[in-house]
Amino acid sequence: MTMGKITFYEEKNFQGRSYECMSDCSDMSSHLSRCQSCRVESGCFMVYDRTNYMGNQYFMKRGEYSDYMSMMGMRDCIRSCRMIPMHRGQFRMKIYEKENFGGQSNEMMDDCDNIQDRYRMSDCQSCNVMDGHWLMYEQPHYKGRMMYMRPGEYRSFRDMGMSGQRFMSMRRIMDSM
Repeated sequence: MTMGKITFYEEKNFQGRSYECMSDCSDMSSHLSRCQSCRVESGCFMVYDRTNYMGNQYFMKRGEYSDYMSMMGMRDCIRSCRMIPMHRGQFRMKIYEKENFGGQSNEMMDDCDNIQDRYRMSDCQSCNVMDGHWLMYEQPHYKGRMMYMRPGEYRSFRDMGMSGQRFMSMRRIMDSM
């Protein structure tokens, strides 16, 4: 299994103190007072603008982010990050129209750029991820706020702090992203 590696810098353009991370980090403040740029050397990471993997989420793949706040429209610094393990094999997720696995449901094994067009679903408020790691987006065509979903049952996106948010497109997290 390939491990991920991300380096965070206090200043833009990879300046100032740095912190190298190869796993999950629930609170960056013990390492850096702030974070304004980062470099993903390998793997993929989800970064969050609040501690304990809360707040707005952003997906980062291999590359350099010299000023990610303006590049991604972030209003706040990265406060926590989570390494995304690469999944080999099939992807499977069941999405539900209502909370607690209610209403219409559909099983997915590949990316979907618009659940309304493909499944005639106007909403997605819960899901069960059976295989693989996924990104869910609030707007069609992989736009808007996103949420990282690893295998498990998600009975209510609202209870996860995503109030008023619905997901309209989903994408598998793969090596080739």
